[in-house]
Amino acid sequence: MVHQPRSEGTGEGPRDSGRDGTRESPQAVPAVPADLAPASWPALLAPRLAYFAGVARHEHVTRAAQDMGVPQSTLSRAMVRLEQDLGIALFARKGRTVSLTPAGRAFLTSVEGALAEVERAAESVRADADPASGKVAFGFLHTMGSETVPGLIRAFRADHPRVRFQLVQNYGEAMIERLRAGDLDLCLTSPVPDAPDLVARRVDVQRLRLVVPDDHRLAGRRRVRLAEAAEESFVTLEPGYGLRRITDDLCAEAGFKPRVAFEGEEAETLRGLVAAGLGVALLPPPAVARPGVVELAVTAPRAVREIGLAWLDGHPDTPPVAAFKRFLLSRRGQILPD
Repeated sequence: MVHQPRSEGTGEGPRDSGRDGTRESPQAVPAVPADLAPASWPALLAPRLAYFAGVARHEHVTRAAQDMGVPQSTLSRAMVRLEQDLGIALFARKGRTVSLTPAGRAFLTSVEGALAEVERAAESVRADADPASGKVAFGFLHTMGSETVPGLIRAFRADHPRVRFQLVQNYGEAMIERLRAGDLDLCLTSPVPDAPDLVARRVDVQRLRLVVPDDHRLAGRRRVRLAEAAEESFVTLEPGYGLRRITDDLCAEAGFKPRVAFEGEEAETLRGLVAAGLGVALLPPPAVARPGVVELAVTAPRAVREIGLAWLDGHPDTPPVAAFKRFLLSRRGQILPD
């Protein structure tokens, strides 16, 4: 009996037809992607494609079996079943010698391309996991991009000079989503996330400063209580950013809700708005001092943000990711530059 790779009336196979005789799209079954469904062509044919390419290359079943290290009978049966499933002859046979039919030649071109893609994919993931030269997908906050992260990577590569990095700068919630999507291996973020599917470790604490224009009434001070800025206009990061949440919480602790005049996406842009006299801001220290602003220590409440290293719980690390994770955890309290 010839096997047909379909399930009549279910929409599961690549050649299914509806009741009116028209061909249904494989996407008609949302529960299982068409290319992975048990009756789909990829699931049905993939185990035999390398056998087919080997026989086509040798044009001899015995030599192909010896080259691939499989029993000749296994190879012969696989080719017969392949032709039965496709419903077309791929080989013209003469004893143990075979030659490709026109359909076989057309099929071989696509099969060789597909097998080459699989080979490239396998080599790529193996290369990314190589202990000496693998890849780490690492996310971090924008405020850590100019000084903190370059310094960390330079120190790590002193002992791991060939490890490669895919670097992603973003705000905290976006990086957590990219962790969950598998786009990132690790991320440095704030506040330290607390979620059942994540592991997070506090690795440093960073003091925040009240940044005011250099002609502001508080500019001559070195320290300030946050409540003294209750009547000021604030420039802040947009909702969803960790620093915005920290700002709102600190202001609430100081007894007021900040009057937000401008919202942005990047700390140095906010400093520019402060320098222009458009408000005040709670920000981490800059990598380079900016003219036009004065940065005041906040004495009450304690104005800090905790920096956490986060990763997905239960996901195995490749050797380079494991090495970089150990490195970062070993530098607790020393992640941020002095």
